[in-house]
Amino acid sequence: MKGVPFITVEGPIGVGKTSLAKAISDHYRYQLLKEIVDENPFLGKFYENIDEWSFQTEMFFLCNRYKQLEEINSDYLQRDQAVVADYHIYKNLIFAKRTLKDEQYTKYIQIYDILTSDMPKPNIILYLSASLDTLLERISLRGRDIEKNIDPSYLEQLSADYETAMSQWEQINPEIPILRFNGDELDFVHRPEDLTYILKRLDDYLLKGVSHT
Repeated sequence: MKGVPFITVEGPIGVGKTSLAKAISDHYRYQLLKEIVDENPFLGKFYENIDEWSFQTEMFFLCNRYKQLEEINSDYLQRDQAVVADYHIYKNLIFAKRTLKDEQYTKYIQIYDILTSDMPKPNIILYLSASLDTLLERISLRGRDIEKNIDPSYLEQLSADYETAMSQWEQINPEIPILRFNGDELDFVHRPEDLTYILKRLDDYLLKGVSHT
């Protein structure tokens, strides 16, 4: 690991990415990057009819996440200021591959490759996973109207897609460590000792070479 810390937290919907990213930001005083979700005008329609609204939804997310990443790179990373994000733009491929038709996905990949070719990659990924029951419970507890129509089978498949994608990311980017945490066993929101455990593991990697700025 080299350079200014650029940490991303990844995992399926409801697993606790934003909560953990904020906790890391508060602990290290890193800049926090949060993905834009509620502003996507197509998302509610997407959960009601995935086939009809998938391309519009994925393109909105891609363009907005690209813009966020571009700004975080110029405003923070290039100025030697560390960043923790509750997503990485790589996740777009997970969702797009699951929801888009073949011809749509081909076009999408071409656009994705152009936009991300010179964008920074994280130097540490924290990957959160959890069972379907845990994800559904946490989604219910946070009570977002936009998520009330999520199909449990879609969520279950998404979790499997994340497992595959994280393994592929490791193969393509062996220099970037992925720290895995089980959300069924760890409740870092309500149990301080669980958060301490996660931060300790993160410390071990940060101290190996990523500079604290």
